[in-house]
Amino acid sequence: MITRRTRADALRVLAMDAVQRANSGHPGAPMGMADMAEALWCGVLKHHPEVPSWFDRDRFVLSNGHASMLLYGLLHLAGYEVSLEDLKNFRQLHAPTAGHPEYGELPGVETTTGPLGQGVAMAVGMALAEKILAARFNRPGFPLVDHHTYVFLGDGCLMEGISQEAISLAGTLGLGKLICFYDANGISIDGEVKGWFTEDVPGRFRAAGWDVWDDLDGHDGDAVAAALAAARSSDRPALLVCKTQIGFGSPAKAGTASVHGSPLGDDEIAATRAALGWNEPPFVIPDPVREGWDGRARGAEAYAAWCDLKARYAEAHPEAHAEFEAALAAVPATVLEALTEFAAAAQGEGKALATRQSSKAALDVIAARLPSLFGGSADLSGSNGSRFDGARVVTAAAPDGNYFSWGVREFAMTAACNGMALHGGLLPYSATFLTFMDYARNAVRLAALMGVQNIFVYSHDSLAVGEDGPTHQPVEQLATLRMTPGLETWRPCDTVETAIAWREALARAEGPSALILSRQNLPVPGRTPAQVAAIAAGAYALEDVEAPELVLIATGSEVELAVAAAAALRSEGRQVRVVSMPCVERFLASDAMAQAALLPSAVPRLIIEAAHPAPWWRLAGAQGQVLGVDQFGASGPGPEVLAAYGFTPEAVAAAARRLLDR
Repeated sequence: MITRRTRADALRVLAMDAVQRANSGHPGAPMGMADMAEALWCGVLKHHPEVPSWFDRDRFVLSNGHASMLLYGLLHLAGYEVSLEDLKNFRQLHAPTAGHPEYGELPGVETTTGPLGQGVAMAVGMALAEKILAARFNRPGFPLVDHHTYVFLGDGCLMEGISQEAISLAGTLGLGKLICFYDANGISIDGEVKGWFTEDVPGRFRAAGWDVWDDLDGHDGDAVAAALAAARSSDRPALLVCKTQIGFGSPAKAGTASVHGSPLGDDEIAATRAALGWNEPPFVIPDPVREGWDGRARGAEAYAAWCDLKARYAEAHPEAHAEFEAALAAVPATVLEALTEFAAAAQGEGKALATRQSSKAALDVIAARLPSLFGGSADLSGSNGSRFDGARVVTAAAPDGNYFSWGVREFAMTAACNGMALHGGLLPYSATFLTFMDYARNAVRLAALMGVQNIFVYSHDSLAVGEDGPTHQPVEQLATLRMTPGLETWRPCDTVETAIAWREALARAEGPSALILSRQNLPVPGRTPAQVAAIAAGAYALEDVEAPELVLIATGSEVELAVAAAAALRSEGRQVRVVSMPCVERFLASDAMAQAALLPSAVPRLIIEAAHPAPWWRLAGAQGQVLGVDQFGASGPGPEVLAAYGFTPEAVAAAARRLLDR
């Protein structure tokens, strides 16, 4: 007879066999969570293995991503395109079954996880996206958007501070379709967590506005399924506290730290098979067991029902259906064209603005034309210009909005926006001060690693922040962003470049973008239409001469300094080209001949940016110099701080003369 436990044991043996074959991995958590997974995946989970990207599927997030073999085993058994060979190649070079789940490598992997706690926060973003889109598009009798987000998490996820930020947000927002399964096994790498993690976890969730089912036997599939059914009927987020034994089934290692991150060994695997009553050789799952896991027939039925609902919805509500389809599509060309027109108008007007204000003006243009835009700020909406005109703030009672005040939660904000981007239907951006990007750094990295379209808006970009002092004056943050693979970082010098930066970030569906904005007003330099068009290349000659003997390269507020210094040098008969380089990554990805034409190899270069110089040396070359900042700032009026660190036209001109006279 095939029982719940038999099906769960199939996951256990796949996990321990794959880890043993790889001689690397984490068998303990998959073995401990197998009964929980069976209760969900063989029960209420709405998914279709043959159409894994179906929009109204439930989302499943394995926040404790070191338990990746649980997910890979689930996908294989459920009928996704995850083969036995994939499982046998676990953790091998170029195998899709990586050591931690990686988005885009296998169908059914909703997000990259591994850095603990972020899965929970991304799931909050997914559940929030579901709630917003349901409020926008559902009509009586037509629940077009109606799915749950399920999360498996462990002690490590709850120890990371981001989890509390996310838990608090979910409770405040009343995300009733978010259900978390807590694998409460009490073990981490260093041993029993009671020595360093003794808080009242259920009380913590209840205090944040969650419903909690605690003291569940995580190895009793019927009990877990019953609690899950109750949780699904709640209008609040839910936590199921499942008491489990790490490495369940292993006679010698269950319940110990030794099974957390190491293979069991051949002898212990044989003993575990005997203890479980599992008589099959490695990687062999009997057909009757597979039949209980196969989700294809049930998934096909659910998918067909949704497709029928969607067709009837389109007939009954054609305008809403068209808006729904648009929300799932790429940013329309009309939005990008509107930003091009806005940039041209700003060039003609020539009004000096702080680029944070320029960004807000660009957002007004975007938001009026792009209903899928969803913005927010970490308690700095007014300071960073992130709240556009007509923004509707999301609340638990009024979820049909397009803006959210995330509170002082930079990390959870960024991770939740990753989740929203992964979910689909909304295009998120989030804003804070550049120096506080450090709080969200790992979520920025995950966005780049996954290649999701998340837009980061960072204002107060340099020492010019002034009186707030070195705690608020970014120095190394720009270098960190520019060294992140897959991320494009734009530091515009005026309203025109800001509009183009927004346009390019919206057009770039294959990865995240960061916009770095000033606090102080910046002038609009003269440009031809051809120069405005060239901004998208990442760098262009703002002021040019036929045979330059020096190239000044600058970004953001320092472009103004380069222009002023070049004027002084030209008055002395020097031939100087001024290059504005708002996006280094875009420029370096361009054609090599175009790069050489803009930056001739025989001509020395002086690069000016009020930030750490490290990334610039590759462009400065052997003949060049970088005028940057390799120490923390100082408290004082912004112009005085900049002057103290050598950022004046006179100082730039003097540095240029030294370079020319070498």
